[in-house]
Amino acid sequence: MSEENGAKTIDPNTMSIIVTKGSLDWAYPPYILGTTAAAMGLDVTMFFTFYGLTLLKKDLNLKVTPLGNAAMEMPMAGGHMVMPNIVGMIPGVDAMASKMMKNLIKKNGVASVDELRDLAVEADVRMIACQMTLELFDYKKEDLIDGIEIGGAATYIECATKSHINLFI
Repeated sequence: MSEENGAKTIDPNTMSIIVTKGSLDWAYPPYILGTTAAAMGLDVTMFFTFYGLTLLKKDLNLKVTPLGNAAMEMPMAGGHMVMPNIVGMIPGVDAMASKMMKNLIKKNGVASVDELRDLAVEADVRMIACQMTLELFDYKKEDLIDGIEIGGAATYIECATKSHINLFI
């Protein structure tokens, strides 16, 4: 942010993303948007907090659940199968839905979350792990991938006030 005639201006080539969810289906939007923006020349900062922090763990074992996800449709037998919420409560359904989603991703040549995260690192996306969340969930920095920062809400707010685009995912 710079000052011009007393008015503050925001750098149009910046974007920040708050990442709050860590399931398989919620991992894609922040990584795809972040890496795409970086490839387009934007300076990107991603702030991982609460369950989103799991996306920075060295060992990813991401799952998806149909429970509470009324929009979840899976391609099947030439159509789309909607999974009613009641089905999500049956033991093993989350594992089945996760396997189906991973197979769908692989079958369609979509990059894995690991690959997208590696792209973010290669593209110099600034990734910040929320310090409070680390402490709250008893994670250690050693549990997370290399090359990330540890910071709090003030670190993110400082970045967000200078960013042209701010996303909450």
